[in-house]
Amino acid sequence: MSGQETEAAAAVRKVMERYCEAVYRADVATLRELFHPAAVMSGYLGDDLLAGSPEPFLEDVKGRPSMRTMGAPYAAQILDIHASPRCASLRLEETGFFGVFSFVNYFHLLKVGEEWKIVAKTFESR
Repeated sequence: MSGQETEAAAAVRKVMERYCEAVYRADVATLRELFHPAAVMSGYLGDDLLAGSPEPFLEDVKGRPSMRTMGAPYAAQILDIHASPRCASLRLEETGFFGVFSFVNYFHLLKVGEEWKIVAKTFESR
């Protein structure tokens, strides 16, 4: 993107910043709020293909001490956002996930009413 972010891209960036903070703090209630109820999540954890809903991810985050509590060196960076008035995609890279994992993630979001919701997450561990 060149120049200033569009209003849609700025709104999507805020959603993803909330997502990253919620992951870091293990705030599953906020994560559930950010995902659309019909969201899908698929990707590779090592050599294992995982496909389905975000529920296993949410349960995993919920079942561990938060990365904040652990002092994990978690960092997340939004690398690019493409947004139109009602749909968006972005790439997010994470390092230090629970201290040891790194991921590249591709998110798709839709504007539902006045809120942006994550409708799909595709990921690969590195």
